[in-house]
Amino acid sequence: MFRNIPEFHFIDTAITFCGATPISIYNSSSPEQIAYLAGHCEARLAIVEDEGFVASVREASASLPRLRGIGVLRGEADFRVDELLGHEPIDLDEAASNVHPTDLATVIYTSGTTGPPKGVMITQRNLAYTVAMMKHAGLEVDPQFLGSRIISYLPMAHIAERLTTHYGGISGRHEVTCLDDMAQLAPTMRAVRPNVMLGVPRVWEKLQAGLLAALSADPATLEQFEKGMATAMPIALAKTLGRASDADLATLAFLDEMGFAPLRGLLGLDELRVAVSSAAPIAPELVTWFRALGVPLSELYGMSETSGPMTWNGVRPRPGTVGHAIAGCEVRLAVDGEILCRGGNIFAGYLKDPTKTAEVLDADGWLHSGDIGQFDADGYLRVVDRKKELVITAGGKNISPANLEARLKLIPLVGQACAIGDGKPFMSALLVLDPDQARAFAVREGLADSSLDSLAKNEKIAAMVADGMPEAMSEFNHAEQVKRWVILGVDWLADSDELTPTSKLKRRNIATKYAAEIASMYS
Repeated sequence: MFRNIPEFHFIDTAITFCGATPISIYNSSSPEQIAYLAGHCEARLAIVEDEGFVASVREASASLPRLRGIGVLRGEADFRVDELLGHEPIDLDEAASNVHPTDLATVIYTSGTTGPPKGVMITQRNLAYTVAMMKHAGLEVDPQFLGSRIISYLPMAHIAERLTTHYGGISGRHEVTCLDDMAQLAPTMRAVRPNVMLGVPRVWEKLQAGLLAALSADPATLEQFEKGMATAMPIALAKTLGRASDADLATLAFLDEMGFAPLRGLLGLDELRVAVSSAAPIAPELVTWFRALGVPLSELYGMSETSGPMTWNGVRPRPGTVGHAIAGCEVRLAVDGEILCRGGNIFAGYLKDPTKTAEVLDADGWLHSGDIGQFDADGYLRVVDRKKELVITAGGKNISPANLEARLKLIPLVGQACAIGDGKPFMSALLVLDPDQARAFAVREGLADSSLDSLAKNEKIAAMVADGMPEAMSEFNHAEQVKRWVILGVDWLADSDELTPTSKLKRRNIATKYAAEIASMYS
């Protein structure tokens, strides 16, 4: 249990060289969660950053008979990490030669949104294979990919961060800046000026919201920016699709020089060459918005069971899709549209759960992702939704809540959304205001009370959301469109009752916690 600090990388790598298997768990885990995960993987040692984590592990240790001790980087425990530095160094070449491709490199525990967390077993071969895949794909996008500057800020218990800045950082010789406080991401980006950036959709949404909130301090500047964006976005999309004319490109270059390039500099994104959104669907309009701004954003699709990546096209992305199969793996669709993947990146199975493993890995080596997808005429994959999360309305219509939610979050001031409709006569939604944009609105309007609870009841905000709804729903048919909604006066934070540590919706929790609000939309 470590925050994103340099020592994590040294300690995790050292554990691997010692022939053991390092496993990260989320820092916010309760003692009960620690006890379950550490017990499930039969942990022998716990190594943590400070005494706060020591206390949590101590509380869990009563139900962990195999745990031999707790080590700490800073503070007091059974032993301190620096005490180990006095021992004679091992022969690294010999240690490496003792590693077998099928050895377990790590276990990634799923977020547990649909049941108890499952332990995804990642082997040394999986890592070597996947890192090579991503290095090849990265070099296709950016010939200077190796040695890039990158910020480590997502949880190390998530495969995306482990693969990108830890394993990929070692293999790609990247300059990794560790950030242990997410609140400092914006100033850190300005200081580091990363070349590569991976973010979940909420990170990109927050970057957009922060920029718009800052520009709104001067209404004239905001209006000028929005006019420029209205011109730039269709051109950026045409450029992405290879259809922009010379005149279009000249217009985009002019807008960039006059307005967008300085804004990228203010954000610290002016030297960004590879920008990726992953872990959840992102609105195509948001991808195009960033590309118009000059940020080369694209969407990557994968999961823990694929050691991270499965599909991506960073060279010529197509907003609304997740690209093609990355060189080194195969991707196809089952008869029912389920996305299947096969390759050296496919995990070894779920720890201690052969039944669940057999449900997702077939005899021919295909991983059944649990996601429904569609290929377009050019072979670009579009992820429709999780099979188990598709909503079936009372009228029998199958609807993807994730696609609705991505569009709802494009409405001004909306930061989070949860689509409701399973077994209901029509679709509805719970909406949460974006705190940054909401506060900026309160300042512009001169409101004394800028709390989310107060702003959720504000008539002008209600009208703004209502005005934005038709455009947000324009690409959906009548049965799919959200008919009613409630604006909640709270914030949904990562790793809370409503969201997982990677900001995925905990739909069951939300349905229970906001049962009264949901019922009000159907009364």
